[in-house]
Amino acid sequence: MRVLLTGGAGFIGRHVLHELLARGHDVRVLDSLRPDVHANGKTAPLEGAELIVGDVRDAATIDAALKSVEAVLHLAAKVGLGVAISDMPDYASSNDVGTAELLAGMARGGLKRLTLAGSMVAYGEGIGRCAEHGAVRPGPRIESELKQGNFEPPCPRCGRPLDTALVDEEVPVDPRNAYATSKVAQEFYAANWARVTGGSAGILRYHNVYGPGMPRDTPYAGVAAIFTAALKRGDAPKVFEDGRMRRDFVHVRDIATATVAVCEGHRDGVRAFNVGSGTPRTVGDMALALAQALNGPLPVVTGGYRLGDVRHITADSSRLRREFGWKPQVEFRDGMAELAKL
Repeated sequence: MRVLLTGGAGFIGRHVLHELLARGHDVRVLDSLRPDVHANGKTAPLEGAELIVGDVRDAATIDAALKSVEAVLHLAAKVGLGVAISDMPDYASSNDVGTAELLAGMARGGLKRLTLAGSMVAYGEGIGRCAEHGAVRPGPRIESELKQGNFEPPCPRCGRPLDTALVDEEVPVDPRNAYATSKVAQEFYAANWARVTGGSAGILRYHNVYGPGMPRDTPYAGVAAIFTAALKRGDAPKVFEDGRMRRDFVHVRDIATATVAVCEGHRDGVRAFNVGSGTPRTVGDMALALAQALNGPLPVVTGGYRLGDVRHITADSSRLRREFGWKPQVEFRDGMAELAKL
């Protein structure tokens, strides 16, 4: 199959490219090589693939990239939580305008198969369980409470503590920062396109991805990359809040196999798939595992916070396992050991 892979020179993109090629697909990569991801706008060679350097927001570039393509796998995006309100226009432009231009180009070219890289940040705080009120959606985090070290969001109805729960794909989206909002908008644009054109859109809501090739030392790097970079400098990883925030850390090679499985197999309508390891862990757990793997200083819990962060978000990935026979292969401990060797 001839596939256009946007963002194929990036962290996840390179692993997806490797998986596509391993399965015998013919791949064209479109990547802008944006400088906040690629130093000096350069990238290592993409062996086995054609590379077009260009922006998904440019219609002429899109039309050229889509020639003779059978399916599109859209990873290109500005990632990370964001560090200021001033980041909002770039998220909206890079992610949402870029996706809209890509979809318009697909409509012009009569292309009907899209796989979209989404994110678990779409769910916001997800769902909590109250002893009295059952499943509830935690309210927005309040800065005055965070300043006092009250990190757990309470039941919005009675104020009692909540137990955490896995969220499935039917939980309504609830984006709580600029990046999350842009990723949800991408999903809605894809659904609009699919309804009008009769196309199919498989949406993968990735959890916290780590592994070889992670971007480091930028404000937009993921927590695994930030901790690893600190430890390799000889510094203790600094963990926000009390370190007990729950996440699902999933290896990038497992992300790649899930992504290609959906690209190959999803051909009807719009369908979202959570992609996680299935084993929730705390951010403190990851910091400690990396410190041990790298023989570095133990993590320091700072009590700091970012208002746009969610406290807990872990999703149920059984739909992907059930419908595509996918399952993660990289154990957490092995993944941490691999990072220590890079």
